[in-house]
Amino acid sequence: MRLEPRRNNRLSLRSRNLRATGAAACLAAAALLLTSCGQSSDSATSAATEAAKVVPQKTTASPSATADLTEDQQERKSVLDATKVTFDDAATTAVGEVANSKLVDLDLEGVDDDDRDESPSPTGSPTGSPSPTGSPSPTGSPTATGSPSASPDADGPVWVAEVAEKDGTVHTVRINAVDGKVIEARVDADQDAEDKKQTADRLAQATQTPEQAAKVATEKKKGTVTSVSLDDNDGNGVIWSVDVVGSDWKKTTFDVDAKNDTIVREETDND
Repeated sequence: MRLEPRRNNRLSLRSRNLRATGAAACLAAAALLLTSCGQSSDSATSAATEAAKVVPQKTTASPSATADLTEDQQERKSVLDATKVTFDDAATTAVGEVANSKLVDLDLEGVDDDDRDESPSPTGSPTGSPSPTGSPSPTGSPTATGSPSASPDADGPVWVAEVAEKDGTVHTVRINAVDGKVIEARVDADQDAEDKKQTADRLAQATQTPEQAAKVATEKKKGTVTSVSLDDNDGNGVIWSVDVVGSDWKKTTFDVDAKNDTIVREETDND
């Protein structure tokens, strides 16, 4: 009977030892698990960092709009950015320069490849007087008021207009497209009787004004009018040929019937 307590003591001691050993094993396993998790987290963070170095960040900056333009579009943009005088204002100035005249052509130099190379009249005043009636002063001003005038060779955009008298006599008027001042006004010296008759006949057929034709064109395409010209429509009456430059700096030409304001042709220059 005395052996029982001793046996129980041995079993109790062994149980405590097993429990201690189990607890130690659990602690070791937990530590190992935590270490593994930490290493996995560190590895994931490290991998993400390396990936960020390899993959470039997306930028929101867009390339320059000018770099995407053709050479012709860049030239149009450059001229129109500098132009302050509108087609309507230039037309009014040109017609006002020659009494009882009508506009037959108005063009903003530098916008089209086929711009005319206007040169000063051989009979013009060396001071660049704008009209035959102008009385240049010693300082080179074109009128009696002595107001300064731009030289015919002045830099900057220029409106070149042709206005005709009732008999078809054409005058060329050059207008500064920045300040609206007349640079030069002269009678075209190379006209003959047939040329004058043709111009007079076209004006007689054109019941619609160039301003009306320009309005029709810009209603079809929003933009800036850079040229208006009275032309023959292949024997079918006359048209106003209107050039409009849009916000994309492309030029569209509209042929507008000069009697009823309908568009008979439309062509866009994508260059």
